[in-house]
Amino acid sequence: MTSAQGAEPAKAALREALTARRGARSPAERAAAAAAVAVALLQRLARIRVLAAFAPDETEPGHGRLPAAFTQLGARVLLPVVPDAGAELRWAVDTGRLAPGRFGLLEPVGPRLGPTALGTADVVVVPALAVDRQGIRLGRGGGYYDRALVHARPGAVVVALVFDDEFVDRLPALEHDRPVTAVVTPSGGWQELPAGR
Repeated sequence: MTSAQGAEPAKAALREALTARRGARSPAERAAAAAAVAVALLQRLARIRVLAAFAPDETEPGHGRLPAAFTQLGARVLLPVVPDAGAELRWAVDTGRLAPGRFGLLEPVGPRLGPTALGTADVVVVPALAVDRQGIRLGRGGGYYDRALVHARPGAVVVALVFDDEFVDRLPALEHDRPVTAVVTPSGGWQELPAGR
């Protein structure tokens, strides 16, 4: 772990650089990445019963393919709902109807479930700006997923989606950072990480 004093500025600088790089990716690169990520996920998730995932925004791997591809699994799919107040994600069952929520993020239309609904998921697919080889995930800085993952059941697989060049050797980490157990990249597919072994 890195000291909070050194990690926070380093994380902020990384977030800025990675966000800019994502914004500069071409539509063709994004579309190819979305297709590859969807295929890798569907292959590995074929027999799960409950999946918690997210609806990627236009800069994230999987945009335009996820969560619609998950309908092929026949699983119950939970998607996050960012509350109007507070900083703990709620969840809702994906029925195929999504609408913009807080921060413009797409979320299911329908009844809301509490934060502990995440505990029913066999696999949790999370967004990330980068992931390192030890499973440290760099998010956007709101802490929503670090707080949400407290509710994941023991043994649940937590997998982050990133572009190839966002899977890196090392990221700054803090005590509260929750490691992921796998990463999916467009070229590398599903890769297990030390936290999942």
